[in-house]
Amino acid sequence: MTFDEIKNIAHNFENVNQLLEAVPVMKKMPVVEVGEILADVDVDYLLDILDRFSEKQQGLIVAEFPMVQQLNFFQNISKKRFASIFEEMPSDERADFFQHLTQREQTELLPFLRKAIREDVVSLSAYPPDTAGGIMSTDVAIIRANMTAQEAIDQIRKDAPKKSTVYYIYVIDEERQLLGFVTLKDLILASASTEINQIMFTEFVAAYVDEDREEVARKVEKYDLLAIPILNRKEQLVGIVTHDDALDVIRAEQTEDMERFMGIVSDAKEANYAETSSWGHFKKRVVWIVSLAAFGIISGLIIHSYENALETLLILALYMPMVADTGGNSGSQAATVVVRALALGQINLSNWLKILWKEAKVAVLLSICLGVLAYGKILFLSWETDIPNEYTLSGIAFVISLALALQVITATVIGAGLPMLVKRFGGDPAVAASPAITTVVDITGLLIYFGIATLFFTL
Repeated sequence: MTFDEIKNIAHNFENVNQLLEAVPVMKKMPVVEVGEILADVDVDYLLDILDRFSEKQQGLIVAEFPMVQQLNFFQNISKKRFASIFEEMPSDERADFFQHLTQREQTELLPFLRKAIREDVVSLSAYPPDTAGGIMSTDVAIIRANMTAQEAIDQIRKDAPKKSTVYYIYVIDEERQLLGFVTLKDLILASASTEINQIMFTEFVAAYVDEDREEVARKVEKYDLLAIPILNRKEQLVGIVTHDDALDVIRAEQTEDMERFMGIVSDAKEANYAETSSWGHFKKRVVWIVSLAAFGIISGLIIHSYENALETLLILALYMPMVADTGGNSGSQAATVVVRALALGQINLSNWLKILWKEAKVAVLLSICLGVLAYGKILFLSWETDIPNEYTLSGIAFVISLALALQVITATVIGAGLPMLVKRFGGDPAVAASPAITTVVDITGLLIYFGIATLFFTL
């Protein structure tokens, strides 16, 4: 049977025997696929199916469940039974789950855990989720510098079943301070009597336990690491962050930035679209939308103050959306470029003037192209429009095009500058992005549009 066939059975089975028959096939599948298949199975049947797997496999499978399913599973089985599965979950997944439990649920689970697991969970759960400690794993292969290669291999063979990665083997001293590392390849190729201190690398990249998780993920990406060691401030090895954990962080941060960019209040507990209720989506979106709609009253006041101008030249009203949309697009483009560059560390606030100058030059080139296009568009579309005798279509087209060109320049500078301004005051630059910029640019655009019109025409 294929993955899709088994998943279809899991969603539609009439009795548990149908799914139990597929267990031999599932045992040959990657754990992530088994977790996806069983995540939606009713708890009443799930234990029967999990019992067909080893305890270690059970822990890995449950670790792949979405957090909502993990919590539901925990709440509907005995805590002693869950503890046996919980102990086999990866250490970072255990800590993440434990942090989602209420204090009462935590106290119900802890007595059933082995002392070493209990201490590990409590220790890891103490770190804030947005730090290296909050995402690190304590499943790390360690050896001593005075070991021979054969002794190190024996040690790794003894510890490996519980380690998340052995591609890097870390070398520590008696105080658990990190001295360096060896790769699995070098260790295997070395002669049995070679001492570790002869083949280990003493130059390495590390991160501290209280370092921001996004910065840790950036280091993993920058240096192309499979894992990065995590140290405390005494330079002692306390864990590692693997490349897959770093990838999860990058994906989570990008999702958060995208939501903030679009004016959605991020909520880590409701990250899954399908699992978030309509009310949850409403709460995430309503704040910015309502705030900016209220702030948009200013646009209405500006238009209201130029009612006479619109009555005199109705053609101005026809091209207001074009100017507003072009300005909003230009501002959003500039904001996207700057926010991304800030997130990737490609630019910093110390050269803000250089960034604004670069964006201004880009904006001038864009304004020339769009101004010429707008001029031709107005002549083509409005050649039959009624215009007062004292004005000419070409003159009106020039004024509107000039206003649009100036709008593009100001919108681009605002789009580039606003995220940096927010960053300067300690905020998230993504918050100042699309909806906020669009509203600000609409207001400045209307002022430019009607200001240029009244400057050239007697309105």
